[in-house]
Amino acid sequence: MNHEDMDWESKGNEGALHAARGRGLVEVLRSLPKKEFNALVTRVDAAVDPAKRIDIPSQVARALLLSADLREPSRMGRPAEELMNRLAEAGGLLEVEAAPPGLEPLVARGLVYVTKEGGGLKLVLPIAFQLQMKSWPGEDRRSVRALLAQANPEVAAAIASHYLGRPVAPPVALALEDAWRILTTPELLGEQLQKLPPLERKLLHAVEEVGGEVDTEELLEMEREPVRLRGASGATPSRRGVGFALERRGFLIPVHPNRHVVPTEVARLVGAERLAEREGLRQRIRDHVRMEDYIPQRARFALDVTPLAMGLAMGVHAGEGEVRPGVGTPRSLISKMATRFGRPNEAIALVASLSRIAGLWDTAATSPDGPPGDLRLAEIGPLLFKTWRRGGAWDESRNDGELLRVHGDARESGAVSVVRSVVVEALQELGDGQWAPWGAIAEYMRADPRTPGLLRLLTRHAQKTGIDITDPVEIGRRMAIETLHVLGLVDLADADEGDGVEGPMLRITPRGRAWLAELPRGANLEAGRFIDNQTLRIGTSARVAEVLALHPLTEVGNVEGELDLIMTPRTLALAIGTGIDPSEIRERLEVISALPDPILRQLNQASTVLGRAEFVPCAGFIWIDDPEVRRMLSTRRSTADLFVNPSPPSGLLVAAGVDLDKLSRRCRTMGVEILNQGAVHYAQSVAPGRRRVSEPPGPDSAASSRLSRSGTRVSPASKRGVAAASRRGGVG
Repeated sequence: MNHEDMDWESKGNEGALHAARGRGLVEVLRSLPKKEFNALVTRVDAAVDPAKRIDIPSQVARALLLSADLREPSRMGRPAEELMNRLAEAGGLLEVEAAPPGLEPLVARGLVYVTKEGGGLKLVLPIAFQLQMKSWPGEDRRSVRALLAQANPEVAAAIASHYLGRPVAPPVALALEDAWRILTTPELLGEQLQKLPPLERKLLHAVEEVGGEVDTEELLEMEREPVRLRGASGATPSRRGVGFALERRGFLIPVHPNRHVVPTEVARLVGAERLAEREGLRQRIRDHVRMEDYIPQRARFALDVTPLAMGLAMGVHAGEGEVRPGVGTPRSLISKMATRFGRPNEAIALVASLSRIAGLWDTAATSPDGPPGDLRLAEIGPLLFKTWRRGGAWDESRNDGELLRVHGDARESGAVSVVRSVVVEALQELGDGQWAPWGAIAEYMRADPRTPGLLRLLTRHAQKTGIDITDPVEIGRRMAIETLHVLGLVDLADADEGDGVEGPMLRITPRGRAWLAELPRGANLEAGRFIDNQTLRIGTSARVAEVLALHPLTEVGNVEGELDLIMTPRTLALAIGTGIDPSEIRERLEVISALPDPILRQLNQASTVLGRAEFVPCAGFIWIDDPEVRRMLSTRRSTADLFVNPSPPSGLLVAAGVDLDKLSRRCRTMGVEILNQGAVHYAQSVAPGRRRVSEPPGPDSAASSRLSRSGTRVSPASKRGVAAASRRGGVG
């Protein structure tokens, strides 16, 4: 039976696509119009059978999960791969104004579904597909998605069965959708944590306090499990212990070969409970800082990182350095950008790494139809901070923090992610709106019960990857004083001599407080403007794609707090010379700012055409003083095709494709010798003939046989020429 004749229940477009947390694969397929669903079945060539117990959408869902493009999205091209990653980072739901690059192959393969809403488009990546994707650079390796994607089938089936309340059948990714909804929704996850039995709650808190990661031996010690089963990879956890109960709930997921990790979403809620229990210690440190009321005399205020990030992105899109996906940023490019913008290499490397992970250096950034090209400049700073806080891009425990320079498991920075959370918590408590010395923040970190466990995790990771062991407090110092200052979240100041505190002084900027509170950023957008006859100051309302479209027209100027682009007659002429129409240049500029009269005059002058010149390729130029000889060579039939007509005075332009030997032979037939570097040039080979003539051996037989082997015609006259050439110095 044809699948187009089958009948199945359809809920229409207002079904699962618009339901809260209802992005399950089968739900999405059931919500499709029947015509669109039938076209999808035909495109993916799914084998369906109405006689089976499961309905047609469920059968198609199982066929789609077998797609090789799902596990290797690079097969569909770089734009499609980047779009899938952005969709997964957004939780599988993304709203755009128009179709972004890379959408077509994803829709054709049934991986992404599109619905119109409010004049724009809503892109849906079903949950089951997200759970099948491999980790990408910049993803938090401790997130629920990453841990469930790498879990072995037995663990995944146990988690799915717990939340479904029944045994599951393959494919497990479909059964895991309910578990994913609960584990990624804070309200539902909080309800599950409240229902934990006391022993499971105690063990979960114990694992979270030591950094959220333990090996099997440590887990058994925390459980006080008397039975120890050992296999080839070491101790094996019991299937009847408290650890297995947490594993079934997805609160403690095993990672090969013998690690057990608390997902980031779970650790965040468990940590909030722990912070509430330690309110007394936090209040004592806060009171001490407020009582001192530190006011430094000299401060280094943090600048917004957005202008620097956009300046780097414009340089890369202009082709100033070759950057390959998945590998580290070339150090030569970092040094070049550091010299241009007057920043330390470490600051440039940090912003470059975060910009790459955020997608500002990808081709998708040049399209205004999807992220990150459709983002406004006011959203770039929070995006970079969110990328840093998520982890996977920069690791302060390394001398070279860019994680794209390492491979495999070495990219995982789980312990550093916990240090990152501790530092942000300490700054919010102590430096929110007031100056706090680094000594107080270090004391706060040492008092945190997770710090001893972090040192253990950092030591284990350093031994596995071969890097130096760094103290968690020292890592926190690098984050607060170097990373967060470059990102624009923390102001720095030197402690006064009479304060007697461990400096420097730190304070969260108003910008940083807004980012941490995740306040809406659409209220105070500024438009761009020309501050003089050649400097365009980009406003926060401009979109990333609109700014990147200006790199052929302008040069990056100031990036200290504001992004200034320099536009001169030279840059306009170069842009027009590359084929950009003057009207298009005007449109690109008017999107950013209204054009004043001097800029309009520059555009008119640059677009004025005074005349046209035609390019003709040539092989060289020969000087000929005698005008009669020039006329003879350029007009005779045997040599006219060797030259460009007309040629300039005092010589002839040699046509393209004519070599010196051919030119010398043909001109010599007209009685004209060709000089090359002051000497007469003789052809290295004679002209090819139409037939071969046999001659009896003579005194010139060696030369004759050598020339005849090349297939040329040998005549008595040519033999006399060869003999004469031999007397002059030999045949070349």
